[in-house]
Amino acid sequence: MPYLDPAPEWRGTTVQVCGLWPYGAGSGTPMIGAPLGRHLDTGATVCCDPVAWFQRAQLISNPSGFLLGLPGLGKSTIVRRMSVALSAQGVMPLVLGDLKPDYVSLIQALGGQVISLGLGRGHLNVLDPGEATAAAARLTGDARRALEADAHGRRLNMVSALITISRGEPTTEREETIISTALRLLDERHDGIPVLADLLRLIKDAPAELRLVAIDRGDLDRYRDVTESLESSLTSMLGAGQLGETFAAPTTQPMRLDRPVVFDVSAIDEGATKLQAAALLACWSYGFGSIAVAQALADAGLERQRHYFVVLDELWRVLRVGRGLVDRIDALTRLNRQQGVGQMMVTHSMADLESLQDEHDRAKARGFAERAGMVICAGLPEKEMSMLSQVVHMTSVERRLLDSWATPPAWDSHLEREADPPGRGNFLIKVGGRPGIPLHVELTPAELEVNDTNRRWRG
Repeated sequence: MPYLDPAPEWRGTTVQVCGLWPYGAGSGTPMIGAPLGRHLDTGATVCCDPVAWFQRAQLISNPSGFLLGLPGLGKSTIVRRMSVALSAQGVMPLVLGDLKPDYVSLIQALGGQVISLGLGRGHLNVLDPGEATAAAARLTGDARRALEADAHGRRLNMVSALITISRGEPTTEREETIISTALRLLDERHDGIPVLADLLRLIKDAPAELRLVAIDRGDLDRYRDVTESLESSLTSMLGAGQLGETFAAPTTQPMRLDRPVVFDVSAIDEGATKLQAAALLACWSYGFGSIAVAQALADAGLERQRHYFVVLDELWRVLRVGRGLVDRIDALTRLNRQQGVGQMMVTHSMADLESLQDEHDRAKARGFAERAGMVICAGLPEKEMSMLSQVVHMTSVERRLLDSWATPPAWDSHLEREADPPGRGNFLIKVGGRPGIPLHVELTPAELEVNDTNRRWRG
């Protein structure tokens, strides 16, 4: 016969079907984690999220994931499904930068906090240590010193990152030393929380401590020459440059860590690429800094221990802005498993990581995917497969599957519109060298409203 009808299939527990040998077959998919959808081959329920697979199932050694796929295939949908499930288990979803917005409706439905940023909508002071100062005062010894050092390092990293975005080139070693010393002087001498204007004013005042690290050799004119480019970059971030005043004014709305949070940066214009990248980096820095404070207090027994699921969407926007930003992202996001934080990085393709000009940056960017506990793929074109295979082993069947999901949608003559893309909602979960798990995510009626990412097109 040229065609064979498939045999009827039923699902049951091992207790129910143990007597059906040899006709029973295990699905091979774990039932621990967020219920994402149905296995495309067996129809079994596929449960998966980085936190559960690390903490409870012990299937991965790092509670993080790397998600990639072409636009419009449902990447934000699967992340929202994980966020809902983890929230029900007491893990707080933190969306540190939402550009479309894809997550605002969900976080609102979960009773979370929405923080709006952008020109005329809100500010995020990159010199604001958040709760770190007050938390450090409650700690003693090594714990206090570690928290203060972490807060200082994050502020230094963020100021350097903003300068890198503004210039398109990374800061020099001497400039970073000057900024680091200036931040310490501000902590000692400034009343209240400083802003970038205070940092610029201190550098212009040329105190002896800054002249020493600037190596001006006792010549004030030499100091002015050394700091001229630094002063110019800081001046551009006070409102005159492309970054506006978004990061130069006091923080409008402090972040809470006892409920889900999303930073809504969708008001930033699509063409303002530098401002978008700066906003994402600032949100990531502020969010991770707040998590470090919460965990330090929990370790000391002063606060309740909480776990967090951090979503870093639109990674490619930051990578493409300027050379040297990969190091900034790496410094911000290198969380270890002891910190109680699950993490999901989202981008479009491996080409986003390989398109960087500097080989050092490309190697660091590939490390984001290589260090992830799991890699989740939506539809990807065939040209991506060689780059993806450098991170996770892909069989020929899996490569063809991902390529088929990347097929463009056809025109539906009956509805007079494009049909849904054939790969929408389909994903392949890869962990190390294990065979991938193909699944389809089907939204429930309760999820449809908060998962409408094309709301603005529906009139």
